[in-house]
Amino acid sequence: MAIEVVDQALVPIACEGDIIVVRRRAREIAQARGFDPFETAALTTATSELARNVWTHGHGGTAAIEELFDGARRGVRITFRDSGPGIEDIERVLVGGYSTARSLGLGLSGTKRLVDEFQLESVVGQGTVVTMVKWKRF
Repeated sequence: MAIEVVDQALVPIACEGDIIVVRRRAREIAQARGFDPFETAALTTATSELARNVWTHGHGGTAAIEELFDGARRGVRITFRDSGPGIEDIERVLVGGYSTARSLGLGLSGTKRLVDEFQLESVVGQGTVVTMVKWKRF
């Protein structure tokens, strides 16, 4: 069965408060669809980290939140977009321990471990797109 998009919303990330809006929406969907507390926390944490990256590094952007269904499972897919400076060394960032913001550099690598599917595309000088999916099996 093909993946069906059940519901979708586009949330702007134009101020720091929008990070909370995106995180709350992801948590609400996970809870409504029967994700267990660990799955809900993983999705919420990953969402918070990526929304913060859009605000901090990308200087704003969007989060497209989609509820998915494929017959055997439900999921949440969130695609984060920004028009920021982009990421020069994606491989290094995904290994972890590399930061341009004086942090531990575990944001993207840690987020990737929290979700079931993770895709990162970035063009230096044009921006970054990160798509993640968290699935809940029936």
